[in-house]
Amino acid sequence: MSPALSSTRFSVLDRSRTREGHTAPEALRDTVRLAQQAERLGFHRFWVSEHHGVPGVAGSAPTVLAAAVAAATRTIRVGTGGVMLPNHRPLVVAEQFGVLESLFPGRIDMGLGRSVGFTDGVRRALGRDKDDADDFAGQLDELLGWFGGTSPTGVHARPPEGLAVPPFVLAMGEGAEIAARAGLPMVIGDLRDRDRMRRGIDRYRAGFRPSAWAEEPYVVVSGTVAVADTPERAHRVLLPEAWAMAYSRTHGTFPPLAPADEVERRTMTAKERGFYESGLTGQVYGTEEQVAHELESVIKETGAQEILVTTSTYDREALLESYRGLARIAGLG
Repeated sequence: MSPALSSTRFSVLDRSRTREGHTAPEALRDTVRLAQQAERLGFHRFWVSEHHGVPGVAGSAPTVLAAAVAAATRTIRVGTGGVMLPNHRPLVVAEQFGVLESLFPGRIDMGLGRSVGFTDGVRRALGRDKDDADDFAGQLDELLGWFGGTSPTGVHARPPEGLAVPPFVLAMGEGAEIAARAGLPMVIGDLRDRDRMRRGIDRYRAGFRPSAWAEEPYVVVSGTVAVADTPERAHRVLLPEAWAMAYSRTHGTFPPLAPADEVERRTMTAKERGFYESGLTGQVYGTEEQVAHELESVIKETGAQEILVTTSTYDREALLESYRGLARIAGLG
């Protein structure tokens, strides 16, 4: 194993994707089971996501799901990738993470994003507007203030005040600058657009200001990674999510994952085919040797300290085998 791989942390983000013929409750239970498997394989963290009103995603309450994951595991770090801060009051988010840290001390991460609802209808239901994302830096500062007891309101948050829950910023676009100014670790993707990713990392490192949370820049690169015994089988792992993304771009709704065989048989319009093939381009997939080589290149190009793998597919056994292969590549366990 190369020094680059052996010195890098590897973690998992699961988005609780629903599958054709399976229910949303099953998807949530699948997430908890995957966390247990990730812990046995030796992954560093296991994170869950936040989506509202999206047909193909069951994970709408990440701190609740994180509690279930933490309760079902013993050692792996557990967190969110992320809580979308503009959707919530910072005090409530601080309280939720304070409860999690109190119940599972030393194991909780607070990954935070700046996206607001998937559609206009969802934003209305949440009582939010697109413009709410513009004040993410202020919301982040307020949130961290509840842990430090520095709120100008004079109110003290219980139980978060005095607790240290590591915050991470999910950085796309200007998120890199916000993470740098706040002195926080940054999570950036995706692996399909390496140039854009490197530019964001460069901006982050150039503008980083040491803080009580992090003395130096800390970069987590996120993206899809698929490992199998042949490149063809690894490629098939990617097909269900690529089709779902293509469908969402052309129909405005995100569907449950379909089996790879069914995706291959589907007739696509030229527009759908374009989005589908774009979704497959640039992903990291192949045999263990091929993926190891590609990830080593990513780590050397970016200087990332951690890789956060976000793979979703219909076939749960193929997904688990992919993570087993990745664990072998990284020398985990």
